[in-house]
Parts: sequence; C-alpha cells; structure tokens
Amino acid sequence: MKKLNPAYFRVPVIFFIILGVMEYFIDSGDTPAFVKYPMVSVFMFVFLFLLIAIEITVTAINNITYQMLTAEEKVKVDEVANASIQDREWYQKLMKKLTRTEPIENEAGLLLNHDYDGIKELDNNLPPWWVYLFYGCILFSAIYLVRFEIMDGDNQEMELKKELAQAKIDVAEYMKTAPDLMDEKTVSVLTDPAEIAEGGTLYTTNCAACHRADGGGQIGPNLTDENWILGGGVKEIFHTITNGGRDGKGMIAWKGTLKPKEIQKIASYILSLKGSNPADAKAAEGEVWVEEVAQ
Repeated sequence: MKKLNPAYFRVPVIFFIILGVMEYFIDSGDTPAFVKYPMVSVFMFVFLFLLIAIEITVTAINNITYQMLTAEEKVKVDEVANASIQDREWYQKLMKKLTRTEPIENEAGLLLNHDYDGIKELDNNLPPWWVYLFYGCILFSAIYLVRFEIMDGDNQEMELKKELAQAKIDVAEYMKTAPDLMDEKTVSVLTDPAEIAEGGTLYTTNCAACHRADGGGQIGPNLTDENWILGGGVKEIFHTITNGGRDGKGMIAWKGTLKPKEIQKIASYILSLKGSNPADAKAAEGEVWVEEVAQ
C-alpha cells in the first residue's frame, strides 16, 4: 500500500520532535539535556522502543485485517491506498474551496459576449485566497496610513537612528566594565591600593628605565612635578602611554605590549607619585597642568 508518511519517516520525525521539546523545557545550560541528565537519554531510548513497537503492532494488525477482506474489498482498499493526492476526496474538496472553479461542462454558461478574434472570456469567480489577500492589503494600508501618516510613527530612518543611539549607550556601558576595551575617553583613576601597587610593579618593569623607579625622570621627563608635556590627567597619561609621545623624540606606543587595564594601573600609579619630590629629580618640562572641571 502507498503511504504518504511511511514508518521510516514518521518514527524519526516524532522522536526528534519530542527530543527538541525536552531540550527546550529542560534547563541544562550549554550542555544538551540528554548528556547532562542520563535519565533523559533513558527516557528517549524507551520512547523510541515504544514507537517502533507501536509501528510494528499497527502494521501487523493492518496486514491481518487486509487478509480477512474479500477480493472486492481488497481491490477497493488498494484503489484508495494507491490513489494520488490529487485524486483523494479531501484534496478535491480543499481545492474547490480555495479556487471555486466550475466544472468544464459548465463552461458554456460562463462565456461572456466578448470575442477577440475568436478568443472568448469566461466569467469565473476570483479565487478566495486572492480576494482575501486583496482585502488584507487594503486593511494593512489603512493601518499603515493611520500609524505612520496620522499618528506620525517612526519610519525606518528614525528607527535606525534610535537603534544606533541606543547602541552607542550600550557600548559605552559595556566598555565601563570591559577593561580590555577601555580607551582614553572611558578610563578613570583607580583608588584601590592593590591595583595601584600592581601599577607600580608594571611601571618598574616597563617605565623605570626612562623615568627612574621613583618617577624623578632620566631620559624621560619628571613625573612627580606639576609640569606635563602632553597633559597630566588620567585620560592624557593613558593616551600618551597607549599611543606614544611626541614624534621623533617621545616614548614608543605601548598599546601593542600592554593591555588597556594594565595601562590604566600604570597611569593611576603615576598620578600617585605627584608631589613625592624624589632626590635629584629632573628639571620640570612642559607647562603646569590644571585639570579641567566639567561644568
């Protein structure tokens, strides 16, 4: 017998549908539920066994029932089972409702008086699906008119601008807690003694050779006085360490060696050296730095 959905297709589909439902409702994190919870695997194995058993049982019953039929009944059953989809009664009723087509024998009653060089026109009804789609378009246009023209709703351009503005806010908030994405616009001074101590260790390893361990300056300028060449705020110091000093005579850019969080610690440590007045410090360079206060 011809079947639209044979067992070898039906069983796997049902099995994976149930498996997907269980994976959806069972909270197992990043691990599949049937891996994290062995009982789920046991249940699915038993469920698959029952599916196969039911298919075998139903097939056996159908075969026994078929063998008990008379020859005429077998012919009728075979005709129904082997009929194509287009020949099935439910399909013909469905197409009748969707298209409202008239039988070919009624064509004479549908002919219009129009005749174009022998080409005649039938007065067929429009398919219901087309009519309903047309009505739906009219309804949609009315809602669209009210929403966007009368109530001044956001169009696509305005929605894009709002989404981009919100994205900038979200990125800024994320960067506040993402140390490796920090830049001179979002950096802030650290006050935790442990983090400043880590900055001192990084300073000694990477900066003391040019600025001395006490920040008094050697090849590089003095970092303990009021004068700064490229600015003495945390943002300016962070920018200078990240991108380097003056072209041709400044220090190298450290962004390829140090992470933003490490540069923040070094900058905070350098600010802690202000006013320490180390012995034999290098003469002041640059201009006195005055922090600008936001109004």
